[in-house]
Amino acid sequence: MYITTDRPGKTAQSGKLGCSKMNQVETTPDSVDSADANRAPKAEQNASTKPLYDRFVVFILLAVCGGAVDLWSKEAIFGWRGLPTQSDIWWIWEPYFGIETAVNIGAVFGVGAGQGGLFAAMSVLAAIGIVIWLFWFRAAESWWLTVALGLVGGGIIGNLYDRLGLWWQDGYPDEWQSGVRDWILWRINEQWTWPNFNIADSLLVVGAGMLLYQSFFPGQFAERSGKPKADKLQRENVNGDRIQPEVTTS
Repeated sequence: MYITTDRPGKTAQSGKLGCSKMNQVETTPDSVDSADANRAPKAEQNASTKPLYDRFVVFILLAVCGGAVDLWSKEAIFGWRGLPTQSDIWWIWEPYFGIETAVNIGAVFGVGAGQGGLFAAMSVLAAIGIVIWLFWFRAAESWWLTVALGLVGGGIIGNLYDRLGLWWQDGYPDEWQSGVRDWILWRINEQWTWPNFNIADSLLVVGAGMLLYQSFFPGQFAERSGKPKADKLQRENVNGDRIQPEVTTS
């Protein structure tokens, strides 16, 4: 009901404005939350299908650069110090840390000597598995996993090159054809000396350590990168200043 004054035009305008307001439907917080809930699955679906180009670039850079640094260091050290037994230990921190060339024809601690072909095949399978895990099963949505597996990939590339005998030359012992060149020496005393290793081994250890850390503390990596937070769409403003959409009829 509207009060009529001596100005009919004013009354008509007020009546029209009143009808417009009566036709407006104010949404409740429940209806807004319901709309947000409907948007959340779509947002998550879009995030799950987002291309992982940036992660792919980081993974490739870590793997390729890590492998390249390892191979360069082997060529440089073996060119400088020679083959095993051709020179003495060059100490960086005597008698704990130094440079000594060696060729490992086995795996860790020399286990599996003479099985270089098997280790090379396992390395290839591991590299394929890493790529599938990262980009088919989308583990690359985690930056932590991307970096960890990039380091592992660099270690695989460095040692696989040696396993395939690409460094071997005529005149070298035949058993070295599938051997891995090592040059880093670390010992605590004369009784305890760690087997010589290389940069590729270091990359493998660091990457594996990151994976192990994640397995013990999974809660720190539960939120995948690019996945929207579930409660963000439900409460956009903690102060209650949410803008309520208005639905008007024609």
